[in-house]
Amino acid sequence: MEKESNDKNNKKTISVEAARLRMADLCARSEQCSYDIEQKLRRYGLNNEEISEILKFLSENKFVDDGRFARSFARDKVRFAGWGPMKIKMALAAKRINARDIIEALKAVEDTDNQAALQRALKSKVRNLDPNDRNDRQKALRYLMSRGFKADDCLKAVEAWRKNSLEEEDNH
Repeated sequence: MEKESNDKNNKKTISVEAARLRMADLCARSEQCSYDIEQKLRRYGLNNEEISEILKFLSENKFVDDGRFARSFARDKVRFAGWGPMKIKMALAAKRINARDIIEALKAVEDTDNQAALQRALKSKVRNLDPNDRNDRQKALRYLMSRGFKADDCLKAVEAWRKNSLEEEDNH
């Protein structure tokens, strides 16, 4: 019991102005969403009214824009992490980004970028797999789906991998 009350008392406390400046600085350095900022402000021990005031300031001054964040997040996750659209959608939803912004962010990512990410993921997974082995094809398929790619795209990619390997065998 005592430990719980001590934990509550150990919460960081910060003035509203100091929190506003910290969050503005953070947002100026990297793209942030309002949900992440809200969580940081809660850890500072600010109440709902103070948090709303700071979020309003950040939004009005274009420090925070959830639509801009979603587009940047989606683009970066496809290019650098090799995520598919389903995984990006779930991650943005977890950050409380509204559905309209998620749809726009996914549209902003080029299909060629998604296909390139799918091919990179497939290539990295199949190095030691046999395309003629059903279990290995299933492993590749499960892996691609876990990366957030659509099932039909995964099936097409795995089937193309199998066909390409058969053609390579025929050519040798």
